[in-house]
Parts: sequence; structure tokens; C-alpha cells
Amino acid sequence: MPMEWEQLATELDTYMPHQPWAQTLVGIGVLILTALFVQWVVARVVLLLAHRLLVVSGHEDWDKALQRRRAYQNLWYAVPFAVVSVGIDLVPHVEKAATLVGRLAHAGAWICVFVAFSGVLSAWQDTYSATTRAQTRSIKGYIQISKLILMAVCTVLVLSILIDRSPLWMISGLGALSAVLLLVFKDTLLSLVASTQLTSNDMLRIGDWIEMPQSNADGFVKDIALHTVKVQNWDNTVTTVPTYKLFSESYRNYRHMFESGGRRIKRTLRIDASSVRFLTDDEAQRLMRFRLLHDYLRVKTQDIAQANQTMGELASVPANRRRLTNIGTFRAYGLAYLKQNPEVRQDMAMMVRMMEPTADGIPVEVYCFTAVTAWVEYERIQGDIFDHLLAILPELGLRLYQQPSGADIGAMGSSLREGALQAALAAEGGHHRGDPERLAPPSGA
Repeated sequence: MPMEWEQLATELDTYMPHQPWAQTLVGIGVLILTALFVQWVVARVVLLLAHRLLVVSGHEDWDKALQRRRAYQNLWYAVPFAVVSVGIDLVPHVEKAATLVGRLAHAGAWICVFVAFSGVLSAWQDTYSATTRAQTRSIKGYIQISKLILMAVCTVLVLSILIDRSPLWMISGLGALSAVLLLVFKDTLLSLVASTQLTSNDMLRIGDWIEMPQSNADGFVKDIALHTVKVQNWDNTVTTVPTYKLFSESYRNYRHMFESGGRRIKRTLRIDASSVRFLTDDEAQRLMRFRLLHDYLRVKTQDIAQANQTMGELASVPANRRRLTNIGTFRAYGLAYLKQNPEVRQDMAMMVRMMEPTADGIPVEVYCFTAVTAWVEYERIQGDIFDHLLAILPELGLRLYQQPSGADIGAMGSSLREGALQAALAAEGGHHRGDPERLAPPSGA
């Protein structure tokens, strides 16, 4: 066997050129061919085996994501660099350039490996975002910080290879630059802490409706990244909010409202104070025909009759008697209307209350929760409730307060002018009746 190898080496020596530059070219050509052959073997054997294993194990989504993020290709590109870095010393007559080329190839191989790992992280993000869990917990911030760590490690490793120093020596030198690094990466560090807290405490999810007036954000969360959170507003614009602001500043999240299944209605009707009065007995009897007021008025009239009867002769004075008011009856009617409405949650807070009177009338607030949380349905239910309550006001002798508009003031001025004109005409007519000459018909009549 050794004799055969010696004969093979002798035959190769006969075919090898004797010029140094030709030997160098042949060596470079052989090295390139070897690198391409090893790359082909890795692509056909190792990477194809990984592809088959993922498909057979039922992780086709991972295989597609790795192909889409070019993780296979980047790992494939690292192979020729590795072969060149190992075999460059075997090329004859390139001792001066062998060290530099070897370092560059070694660094290129590691860059391709780290880029492939970054593609694996991106593929993880793609496969995770397709699951239902991604709707509640986003890992995009963790993926981005992992990529930053990979970039930092790759930078330190590549620089240490190029300058032929230990990576620990470079890391120890970073201590002197810690203050500068903290200043440069201040937003990144703040965003990392904020993103971790938001995700771990379940403070924010993709799809949440948030309202943050100081950042002009009012809409649904579309994306949660390391540095920014994208909010699609109701006018289809997108507001980008720094992640650390959502942790350091207050905002309103409507997610729990949707989860509770009830959306609050809190709106006031302003009643004209001049229309508030006591109800007469005839009016109370007429209103008792209303199905929603029948039980209330029956109980109230009995209680009032008993209370007035105990007063004796004092009840003959109207100011001493207990009497029903139209605004109190309206509040009872509104509450009864809400209780019989199937689109209003009966297990949540519900009231119709009168608030402190102001110069704009007497506020009567309706407070309840709808049985649905969808915006369009919520507005429809709220509109139906207030349509009915506004329409029932005249039945109780109440008026809605409304500030006078320009047309009202113009009508008032016209009526005043008309009254003044009529008074002037009346005064002039009286004067004519006292003057026979003015009252006489014209000549020739």
C-alpha cells in the first residue's frame, strides 16, 4: 500500500508544473473545487436530511419558515468559507497572504453561521405568530433582543479573529466603554425592560383596543416589537408608540370590557327646569295606563295617600302634602324601561339618577351596560334607548333643555317688532277715531 501511494505521488509530481506561480494557481483551483464539492455534499446530505426530518415529524411549517428566512442557504454559504480557512495553508507559495485570507474566510464562515441562526429566530417568530397563543402573548420583543445578542457576539468574535486576539480580551475592553454603551443603547434597554414587563404581566396584547391621548393613539394594537408598538387608529392611521412609554405612562385598555361581555352606557339628558312640576291626580291616573309605570304609580299613590292621611288637617295645604313629580316619574319609567330591555345586562349596575342642576338644565343620567360589546351594535342599542326616552318626555310634561340658537333669537326679535308695530297701529287707530276729519272718506268716494 505505501508503495502505491509513493507511485501516485510520483505520477502527480510529473504532471505538476514547476513554476511557482503555476503551482499557486493549481493549488487555488483545487481548493476552490474542494470547497464547492464539500458545499454540495452538505447541501445534498446534511441539509436535505434536516428537511426530510422536519417534514416527516410533521413540522412542515418550520421547514417552510426556514426556507423563507434563508436559514438553509446561509448555513450552506458558511461551508466554502470554512474549507478555505482550513485549506489555505496547503496552497504553495502563498505564505504571506495565507494568514490574511484564512482570517477573512474564518470570519466569513462565522458571519454566515450567525446569519443562519438569526434566520432560525425569524422562522420561530413566523411559526409562533400563526398560533392562537400569539394573539395573547407576543414574543417579537424577545426575538429582537436575541438577534441583538447574536449580533453583539458575532461582532466580538469576528473582530477577535481579524486582529488575532482572544474574545475575552475584547470583552474586558468593553468595560471602559460601558457608559458610552449605556447612553447609546438607552432606548433599547428601556424597551427591553418594558417589553418584558408588558408581556409577563399580560398588560398588552395584539388586538387590544387602547386609548392613549398623550400619544394620539386610539385603536387596536397591530404589532408589539422591542422598540415600538403600532396602534391602528379608528381613522385607519397608524400611531407608533415607544414601548417604554406604555410601561411608564398611563393608558386605557378596553380588553377587560370586551371580556366581561358588557359595555357601559353613561349619558345624560338635560331637562328644562321650568317644565318640572307636581303631577295632578288625573295625570297620575292617566299615566297608570302605561305598563311600565302601573306598578310604580300604584304603590306610590297608596304610600302617598297613607302619608297624607296621617297628617290630618295639615294635608289640606298643598305645600304640606306629598305629591308625585313628573321628573321622579320619568326616572322610574326610565329604570323600568331598562329592566325590561333584553339588550341590557341585568346583572350589572343599572340606574337612572338625577345629578346636580346646572345653568344648562337638570341632568338625568342613564347608567347601564349593554349585552353586546361590538361598536356598531352598542351604538344602535344606545340610540334606541335614548330615542325612546326623548320621545316619552312630552307624555310626562317635561321638555329637553336646549340653548337658544340664532333662529330662536331671530324669531324673538321678529315677534317683538311685530308686537311693537301692532301697538303703534292700535295707538294710531285710536287717534284717528278722535279726529273726524281723518275718519271722513276722501272726496269723490
